Amino acid sequence: MSARQKKNYGNESITSLKGADRVRLRPAVIFGSDGLEGCQHSFFEILSNSIDEAREGYGKLIKVIRHKDYSITIEDQGRGVPVDYNQKEERYNWELVFCELYAGGKYSNNTAENYEFALGLNGLGACATQYSSEYMDVTVYRDGYKYELHFEKGNNVGGLKKTKCDYEHTGTKHTWKPDREVFTDIKIPVEFYRDTLKRQAVVNAGLVFLFVDEESEATETFVYENGIIDYVAELSQDKGMTKPCFYEGTARGKDREDKPEYKVKMEIAFCFNNEINTIQYYHNSSWLEYGGAPDKAVRNAFVNELDKYLKNNNKYNKNESKITFSDIEDSLILITNTFSTLTSYENQTKKAISNKFIQEAITSFLKEQLEIYLIENKEEAEKICAQVLINKRSRESAEKARIDVKKKLGGAMDISSRVKKFVDCRSKDLNKRELYIVEGDSALGSVKMGRDSEFQAIMPVRGKILNCLKADYSGIFRSDIIVDLIKVLGCGVEIRSKHNKDLSTFDYENLKWNKIIICTDADVDGYQIRTLILAMLYRLVPTLIERGRVYIAESPLFEISAKGKSYFAYTEQEKQEIVEKLKGQKVTIQRSKGLGENDPEMMWDTTMNPETRRLIKVMPDDIEDTQKFFDLLLGDNLQGRKDYISEHGHEYMELIDVS
Repeated sequence: MSARQKKNYGNESITSLKGADRVRLRPAVIFGSDGLEGCQHSFFEILSNSIDEAREGYGKLIKVIRHKDYSITIEDQGRGVPVDYNQKEERYNWELVFCELYAGGKYSNNTAENYEFALGLNGLGACATQYSSEYMDVTVYRDGYKYELHFEKGNNVGGLKKTKCDYEHTGTKHTWKPDREVFTDIKIPVEFYRDTLKRQAVVNAGLVFLFVDEESEATETFVYENGIIDYVAELSQDKGMTKPCFYEGTARGKDREDKPEYKVKMEIAFCFNNEINTIQYYHNSSWLEYGGAPDKAVRNAFVNELDKYLKNNNKYNKNESKITFSDIEDSLILITNTFSTLTSYENQTKKAISNKFIQEAITSFLKEQLEIYLIENKEEAEKICAQVLINKRSRESAEKARIDVKKKLGGAMDISSRVKKFVDCRSKDLNKRELYIVEGDSALGSVKMGRDSEFQAIMPVRGKILNCLKADYSGIFRSDIIVDLIKVLGCGVEIRSKHNKDLSTFDYENLKWNKIIICTDADVDGYQIRTLILAMLYRLVPTLIERGRVYIAESPLFEISAKGKSYFAYTEQEKQEIVEKLKGQKVTIQRSKGLGENDPEMMWDTTMNPETRRLIKVMPDDIEDTQKFFDLLLGDNLQGRKDYISEHGHEYMELIDVS
């Protein structure tokens, strides 16, 4: 095409898509996507029509079949789609339903003529799904007849077949295969069907969904007799702080003065749970992934009523800030299931609604119910408010920690010049570099003189460091020793609490060391410092332990001298064995000195020389056991610790210097 022709943009340049091309060439306009998500939505459009029938009281069973070739069957026991001749429109109803966008039987739902609360409102679904199919077969049982239709790539083939028929019940059966020419992917996974049908069973109490997967030959039934309150109980798993509550109500109103009045029906179920939290909103059976009006209403009502209770009962500390919804939702399981005769969806995929009156109705209704609930259930109200305050204070502590972490660990740095008393090694080879974490400044001197400065670096720890298993993140990152150690490791921190997940800076590839070696005195204080360092690594960088990067350097307990030679024993048993070998010689035995008193040659031989040192690799065989022992030795269970010492203390007697 010439440049002149390209520029010739005139009246004849405007064209319109006609018939099936309106969907086939632009599926994303109707379904939100031309990929798998759009294909999944096309399935939901047909399912919606069957659900609308059942909700009006016609049929309790909907059967869904996932065929091996990814075609789909949906069969209901409703009244059957009207497909015969329509005198008023002077056309067949099947043409209006399956070949005409914006044609359907749900436009008068606000007058309760056919459907009061309908999922499918726009008159797009059945037609758009038919248009986007490789083929679609429709069978309808109603009025004493069996009606059959066949479509291929958006076009009817063979017209309407109508035969007199005896049948068990009225209903509609759709079988169709989404077209690969329209969607880039039609392989809807089993989990999508299961999730969708389960959600619909939850919000349509007593409605039975039978799902058949031909590929796995599995059949599954989804039904919740009491709807959302049964689902809340299931989610809570009998671990709730409170029992599930259920409220339902109705309201009438307008979104704007000049808009029509409509009806809203509300169902709300919730409970509080320390271990599990989830919030789901549904409107006219459609899961509102992005919420909209119900989400705003729930946030407003819960914050308002719980804040009021906390203030009225003097639960806040002096000058303490108000709770937020995030403090509540941390411990909340809540499902709202609302219906309205007029609905403003944000788009055809129905993932959020924007009706102003629906928001006002839910807010008002929920505030009223919560106020009564908190008054009538004093014990549960106290539990809820105590937990919400714990969540709030934990969040605020996390926010302080966030500031400390970003301030102290943020940005690249030259650790050798920024961390006090850290002594680096020369080698840059990560396969050789070793970091010795040593106890105290006095040990720094002898270790520094005894090391191989080519590949061994030293980081002294002054005194007993903070117990990281008992401290919160805010306290941990106020500790200069811990922050310096993390900087020296170079790999950042792993933070797994729900409030601090975004603070996790851990990157294993940035670790600057092949071995991290904890080196402390062989006495009770040394062992405690070792345990505290291990606890810090376990809390902040557990992956280093899991991957075998952490070691303990064994320090000898005894130095045995005979004929000018020194021998080192690491246990009482080894001491006895050495003395036995030296029988007949004059033997001098002395308790090993602290690291700071050892001469450099001894430090090299006993603790630092790869040929002669003894290293214990720290490997948690069982994470639960590791957690249990850390909690026992360093946690709040004082009685448990006393019991453990009284039972096992004798095993450690050789470590105590009684001379």
